Amino acid sequence: MLHPLKKRAAVLLAISTVAAALAGPVTAAPAASAAPPAPAPKQAPLRWTGCATPRYTTLQCASLKVPLDHDRPGGRQITLALTRVPHTAATSQGPLLVNPGGPGGSGRSLAGFVASALPKDVAGQYDVIGFDPRGVGKSEPALDCAPGHFAPVRPDSVPVDEATEQANLDRVRSFAESCGSKHADVLPHIGTVSAARDIEVLRAALGAERISYFGYSYGTYLGAVYAKLHPGRVHRLVLDSVVDPNGVWYEDNLAQDKAFDARHKAFLAWVAEHDATYGLGTDPEVVEERWYAMRDALRTTPAGGKVGAAELEDTFMPGGYYNGYWPSLAEAFAAYAVAKDPKPLVAAYERFGAVEPSAGNGYSVYTAVQCRDSAWPKDWNQWRADMWSTHAAAPFMTWNNAWYNAPCAFWPAEPLQAPDVTNADLPPALLLQATEDAATPFQGALSMQDKLKGSALVVEEGGGNHGIALSGNKCLDEKVAAYLRTGQAADATCAAQAPPKPTTATRAVPSSAGGAALHGLLGFRG
Repeated sequence: MLHPLKKRAAVLLAISTVAAALAGPVTAAPAASAAPPAPAPKQAPLRWTGCATPRYTTLQCASLKVPLDHDRPGGRQITLALTRVPHTAATSQGPLLVNPGGPGGSGRSLAGFVASALPKDVAGQYDVIGFDPRGVGKSEPALDCAPGHFAPVRPDSVPVDEATEQANLDRVRSFAESCGSKHADVLPHIGTVSAARDIEVLRAALGAERISYFGYSYGTYLGAVYAKLHPGRVHRLVLDSVVDPNGVWYEDNLAQDKAFDARHKAFLAWVAEHDATYGLGTDPEVVEERWYAMRDALRTTPAGGKVGAAELEDTFMPGGYYNGYWPSLAEAFAAYAVAKDPKPLVAAYERFGAVEPSAGNGYSVYTAVQCRDSAWPKDWNQWRADMWSTHAAAPFMTWNNAWYNAPCAFWPAEPLQAPDVTNADLPPALLLQATEDAATPFQGALSMQDKLKGSALVVEEGGGNHGIALSGNKCLDEKVAAYLRTGQAADATCAAQAPPKPTTATRAVPSSAGGAALHGLLGFRG
């Protein structure tokens, strides 16, 4: 469930072969002592042209040709779309590549954000590089398997009867078949290792001996895979909201289900704390009962003909990523459950849950990467048993997330084996993690730190947002800036930011402010 799909101010876990040692669907990744991949072919210098925006006045754009199949470098070429904010200091530390996660997230706009959010003296030392990974956004070809796949009203995500389960199965199988039909030539080459090898081509094109990398969410895994393949090419490595490399990807999604349920309960408890504003009760259990009663009602009578049970989950899921959305979601909840007015709920769906026309691209890349990166169960009976077992403890998003990933049960490209990212050859990396993060639960950061020798972990104690650096927590931001200046890092703990206060929609936090700006770029499920 790590993918930007929903309708927001967004510009925003499938592995291809690395070398003969990675070929085939069950081949293990090379160990750190194995011979490195063949060096990237010599690249012509990139041609940067101005593409400034009112907010990012020095932004530049370029494109890069990379092999569709890195084991056939002279074969078909595809194109990656790039952005850059050039360094301004007299002495540069080289490129800093940034990635917002997904998979499927567009990174072109993240370059300007990161360059402007870092202290000027730090940003000035780097060429901050954004990029759309293969298949994404302005890169070509861009995947779009089945436009309209998330159009409302979908079948109830919880398969309470055989007909509902079959309707959902037909829907996800159709998506997988459409991907195979439309993109058969590309699907075997969409994955994390292929994307990591693209980064090495980009490094060569930039003329840099080493690169630095700053990745959020899925971007942490992409960065760790690149570092595994090319440890000697890494200058700095910042991983924020860290994917558990031991669970790629089926187990990671099951862990998400439980963490999202806990985060949803935290939202409901916050609503109960503010009963004077929302009138939904002072007992979190009562508030939870009213939320599920709303879900039951929408199953049979969708609000505005758009918001059924599945769409309700889509609407409230972003609150698990960023608590800055809680006031808007609570208002919509209260309007429906207390005032019997569905219009604010429909508006919240349009803002948080409804898909944009371009969202099909991000979801198509998401599935192409996750389904190819590692093996998923092909026996639907295993999915059914695992989901009902998890749903019993975590009903909020388990089945919604299952159908989001279920095309992997029918995927037309054979899966590979995720590489072991264990790495003793890197300079110290900096990891950042909130203890209550739902999309990438805390255990993942501990697993990654254990695999990256010498890495430091900065913990946001009590924090629940996904994507925490450069979002307004001064303690965290200072740790990142200091690391990018010097490369030195140590384990540390930062206090979480205060929870939001109730606000009306007309006084909502502007999208350009702190965490809202970052989460507009990271997207949901990303």
